[in-house]
Amino acid sequence: MAYVMRDDRLEPLFRPVSVLPGVGPKVEAALSALLLRGTLPPPATLIDLLLHLPVAVIDRSLRIPLDAAEPGRVVTTDVRVETISGLQGPRYGKGARRPVRITVEGLSNGSRGGMEIVYFNARSEWLAPLYEVGAELTVSGTLELWNGHRQMVHPDYAVPRDQAHSIPAFERIYPMGAGVAPKMLRKVIAAALPALPALPDWLDRSYPGLRDLPSLKDALITIHTGDLGAAQASAREPARRRLAYDEILSGQLALALIRHFSITGQGVSRQISGDRAAALIEGLPFALTSAQKRAHEEIRADLASKDRMVRLLQGDVGAGKTLVALLAMADVAQSGGQSALMAPTEVLARQHFQTLSEFGTAADLRVAILTGREKGKARQETLDGLADGRIDVVVGTHALIQDPVTFHNLALAVIDEQHRFGVAQRLKLSDKGSHVDLLAMTATPIPRTLVMAWYGDLDVSKLDEKPPGRKPIDTRALPMERMSDVIARFEAAMRQGIKGYWICPLVEDSELIDLTSAEERYKTLRSALPADLAAKVGLVHGQMKADQKDAAMADFKAGKTQLLVATTVVEVGVDVRDATIMVIEHAERFGLSQLHQLRGRIGRGDVLSTCLLLYQAPLGATSKARLEAMRDSNDGFILAERDLELRGAGELLGTRQSGFQQFGVADASLDQDLIALAHDDARLTIAKDPHLRGDRGKALQLLLQLFRREAAIRLMASG
Repeated sequence: MAYVMRDDRLEPLFRPVSVLPGVGPKVEAALSALLLRGTLPPPATLIDLLLHLPVAVIDRSLRIPLDAAEPGRVVTTDVRVETISGLQGPRYGKGARRPVRITVEGLSNGSRGGMEIVYFNARSEWLAPLYEVGAELTVSGTLELWNGHRQMVHPDYAVPRDQAHSIPAFERIYPMGAGVAPKMLRKVIAAALPALPALPDWLDRSYPGLRDLPSLKDALITIHTGDLGAAQASAREPARRRLAYDEILSGQLALALIRHFSITGQGVSRQISGDRAAALIEGLPFALTSAQKRAHEEIRADLASKDRMVRLLQGDVGAGKTLVALLAMADVAQSGGQSALMAPTEVLARQHFQTLSEFGTAADLRVAILTGREKGKARQETLDGLADGRIDVVVGTHALIQDPVTFHNLALAVIDEQHRFGVAQRLKLSDKGSHVDLLAMTATPIPRTLVMAWYGDLDVSKLDEKPPGRKPIDTRALPMERMSDVIARFEAAMRQGIKGYWICPLVEDSELIDLTSAEERYKTLRSALPADLAAKVGLVHGQMKADQKDAAMADFKAGKTQLLVATTVVEVGVDVRDATIMVIEHAERFGLSQLHQLRGRIGRGDVLSTCLLLYQAPLGATSKARLEAMRDSNDGFILAERDLELRGAGELLGTRQSGFQQFGVADASLDQDLIALAHDDARLTIAKDPHLRGDRGKALQLLLQLFRREAAIRLMASG
């Protein structure tokens, strides 16, 4: 690929922070750690510094009487020093055990009220000149209640009353890191602002939502140094939205460029009569849902197109994604190609192998499995079958992307639970063949705006129906104090031959987190149940060896155990159709999407199932809303939207992957309208000007460089 030089106008912004006054090697290292957080090699640059935005503003503008101040809030007030203790004496100094305590009285409009100011391990030479009995001061900090008495620990500001003007009326609060003082950070940001060049505007102002946004330069100046008074509050939100849109648009442009230059015209038009898929459908003991039929038709159209297929198959738990993937594999096999399905865990890979082998027989598909456990002759036979084309479909884990694995004609790569793999792993499997079509699957329903943000280069098929006969799961929330009742209920259910899961958030007990581990719960349940039922309690967690996990799951499936104590290792894909009870312990610790995934392990047959959410009281507002949402809905797509509202996008999938666009400025829960706008803007722009050669295109190249989207620029240049 061609190397693309950075535009000269941006060079001032990509200078290291060490060019700023007062930034030596130690400060540069601390700033680089704070600003880059390991995502880029140091040193940090001026643009990294300027895109480090404040997260809050402290209002110190209102000076109020001490006796009218509310604990738990930042207070700025006038006081007189009454007594001082701990400032002198042999125990004062480094390592002193006695704090400095200063009692003060309020001095404002004749009102009076007491408070204690406390310093721990403070230096006497700093405090003694300021705190003298009778001195009148202005202090600003968080007022607290300690044993019923008002207290301010380490005030943010404490100055003589005649210097009160030196306390900022409004103070920006930035994310901080070790070795970086707030005052120093504000100083270097202010020193970096003059480096901002006047750049051509890359916004398409014909969009109503973009017409009134400021320029990039004005937005950064407003955010970092603009007036923070109430009159200017309305100006800050347009500035933030401008920066958010620029960040989102840069990512959407990069995805659109990838789509255009690596997908459009880069595929193979596969000739498919549909006979093998039809035979597979005819052999099924149930009918396809209309959503499955629609998704299969969309995938088949992609396979027949000259463009590479890069499609996301998104479905709620139990919606039948694996079967849709198998139909695509049957079509590919008929066209003379091979398919590979990569799963994130061995448990899930083996389950897929069982499903594909069972249903694939009707289509005469030869299915194999390849994980780290396959050894010796069996492994070599699979490798030989893939190399000479005797195997149509292979299911496996990361073992599929190892160097010894070669294919005769890999045509379709299926990635299950795509968010658990990085982009590099996805591409490495695709590189095992030529013009390989890609189908990514996820059982985690994702809100539409996040699909655009994270998967902007993928088309999306959505399975929003469940097979007929599935009944909604009866979900209830109970406090942990009802534990004995829950155990008694499980005992009665086991007497009737019923199976169920008991989910714990930890594997082993932790001194740092007060939660019951899976191993401890396994022991207590076996102790609490009669001997004949205690023998039917199993345990599975991610730290067990693969053969131990498989054995535990096999015993549960076969009915040798009826109650399976587990961690979230069973979250995705585990299919035991006659399991009808689930207890999720400390449910308040899980996100909505993960709770829904766990609940999806039951209710897979036509028998009414029950999910009990055990929580530790008292619940916070967010946790309460989360459990109420679980109780009220069985629809994963509705719950995903609610999860986005409650938690934001940062951990919606329970993991963060390099394959996702992680926002530094934008917030997917606040900026959903900007994501949708940028998605449409980017696709339309690349459709009109794929090499970005027009006036706006040249300006957009600056945007891509500013947000370090060099790979997309190189792809465009080489195209």
